[in-house]
Amino acid sequence: MYKRVLLKLSGEALAAGRGFGVDALFVSAVANEIAEAARSGCQIGIVVGGGNFFRGVAEQAIHMDRVAADHMGMLSTVINAIALQDAIEKTGIHVRVMSAIQMHQVAEPYIRRRAIRHLEKGRVVIFAAGTGNPYFSTDTAASLRAMEIGAEVLLKATSVDGIYNADPKKVADAVKFEQITYMEILQLGLQVMDTTAVSLCKDNSLPMIIFSMREKGNILRVIEGQKLGSLVTA
Repeated sequence: MYKRVLLKLSGEALAAGRGFGVDALFVSAVANEIAEAARSGCQIGIVVGGGNFFRGVAEQAIHMDRVAADHMGMLSTVINAIALQDAIEKTGIHVRVMSAIQMHQVAEPYIRRRAIRHLEKGRVVIFAAGTGNPYFSTDTAASLRAMEIGAEVLLKATSVDGIYNADPKKVADAVKFEQITYMEILQLGLQVMDTTAVSLCKDNSLPMIIFSMREKGNILRVIEGQKLGSLVTA
């Protein structure tokens, strides 16, 4: 079983197929799974995206200044982090939201040592606002935070059950990779994470598991070490 993990959740996943906003029932279900994993003794950090509200590289931002658009995207992740915090706290687990952009009324500022201390005390820590810098995605933020807190593995929960050589939703005979290296992801041009995040994980030998969050209980299963999804190694 992993002792400390970084879980990456996409904003689109929290919308649960709606495309926009937060699906309260789905977020509650995810929160229950996270709480169950936390009670098992695993220290959990979470990075949540903001694509269900706004993405700096989305079509509606095409005529906007990239820096302004990315700042809007970062603020979207804070909305999701607060929603997830509320849902997890309803299960009885203590949660802290730490933002890379300072906003003291709603979240703690991100301080690495304080984040690690929260984890050691058994609190779930949600990292919001990405890295606090434009041009960097929440995938890159997840890789960075995972290494900063000393996570054993980066877990990326998606709508598919692993990495395929093509989109399995569009290509019927797409082949799944049970195990793959970061270099192979870059060479094949697979859209798993952005290249900055992949390179960061590769250079620091951080393993990553891509798995489906559609099946109930998968978060706890992957933390317990069961073979799910696709394993990515350096």
